[in-house]
Amino acid sequence: MSFYLPFGEWVYLCIKKDNMSAILDRFLSYVKIDTQSDPNNPAFPSTEKQWTLAKILEQELKDIGMTEVTLDENCYIMATLESNVDYQVPTIGFVAHIDTSPDYTGTNVNPQIHENYDGSAITLNKEEGIVLDPNEFEDLLLYKGKTLITTDGLTLLGADDKAGVTEIVSAMEYLVQHPEIKHGKIRICFTPDEEVGKGAHKFDVQKFGAEWAYTMDGSEIGELEYENFNAAGAKVKIHGKIVHPGYAKGKMVNSILIASQFIESLPKDEIPQMTEGYEGFYHLNQINGLVETTELNYIIRDHDRAKFEQRKKDFLGVADKINEEWGKTVVEVEMKDQYYNMREKVEPVMHIVDIAEQAMKNLGITPKIKAIRGGTDGSQLSYMGLPCPNIFAGGHNFHGRHEYVPLESIEKAIEVIVEIARLTAEKKV
Repeated sequence: MSFYLPFGEWVYLCIKKDNMSAILDRFLSYVKIDTQSDPNNPAFPSTEKQWTLAKILEQELKDIGMTEVTLDENCYIMATLESNVDYQVPTIGFVAHIDTSPDYTGTNVNPQIHENYDGSAITLNKEEGIVLDPNEFEDLLLYKGKTLITTDGLTLLGADDKAGVTEIVSAMEYLVQHPEIKHGKIRICFTPDEEVGKGAHKFDVQKFGAEWAYTMDGSEIGELEYENFNAAGAKVKIHGKIVHPGYAKGKMVNSILIASQFIESLPKDEIPQMTEGYEGFYHLNQINGLVETTELNYIIRDHDRAKFEQRKKDFLGVADKINEEWGKTVVEVEMKDQYYNMREKVEPVMHIVDIAEQAMKNLGITPKIKAIRGGTDGSQLSYMGLPCPNIFAGGHNFHGRHEYVPLESIEKAIEVIVEIARLTAEKKV
């Protein structure tokens, strides 16, 4: 006779009954706070406005009854939920990030609520003609009858990763209020600057003190990931020469045209919109150009480490070839690795993935175990000694105006956190 599924159903009913409105209110309050990070600012955190949400969370965690609540000088919030069992249980953790993507504005987020979604196109902004259409975004059809939270078409939503923050806070509050659910010591952390690749750079793993953790930073319901891209960022600076165009013959060097040559020299089918699964890519995500100087910002990704290293060499080779053609350095590349595939660090402790998979099954969720076409704080944390698979947070279409999240997916993620905590204590891993 199985104890798991009935308990999972009970947890679900209690969470839904007790907290549905509070969960929505919590999420909406978070996304309305602008926490956009800045890849061009070396400060930590990269934007002062991230402190606003950090300070709110610091107080909220104290208010819901957590202990050891700290907000350090680098904008990391940590807190503890003490064990309520009298035997040894591994300390586990849950992590989410408070910043939103620099790719799209997070100022004046005005979330829209669409109850009982009927599967038709949603007009986000009538004046601008901005529509969230299932003909373009097929995943919408998975959520007929659900409550969708969208943007108003003018900003991103910030479900990446304020849905994850909401889920962790709500799960901890629920466990505090329901001591009949047995669990070991749980540590949580909210990080800054994940979207600019720095979220784990000043994470104090020793202070956190968990044996393993989970980032709540995935997308659709059921996602469970322990593989991710190897990642590098590259800044390409191209030098030209400006003179009056009427007297330019033999003198002008147009850096914009050289930039175009650089772009065209990379494989045209190895870009995000033409790749999937384990396929890597080069992604040009920013360009600023004048005749005299043009700058290109790229991210370089591949799951396979050898292919990743070759991809970086090929990228540098394009610059070398152009410089050779000019007989001087007109293209300079600054390249830096950002993170690596966490699979190497998680596979030796696969029981931590198994627990999350079992938790989902207990709750009637079909686990979708796949590789992340991106990265999380967990990829860096895994190499810092904190194995850290990634779990769905529920959102879709991150980093843009078409971002949305079903409220029910947030609720399910909360249930998964609670069930992982319960299973870990029950199994005494």
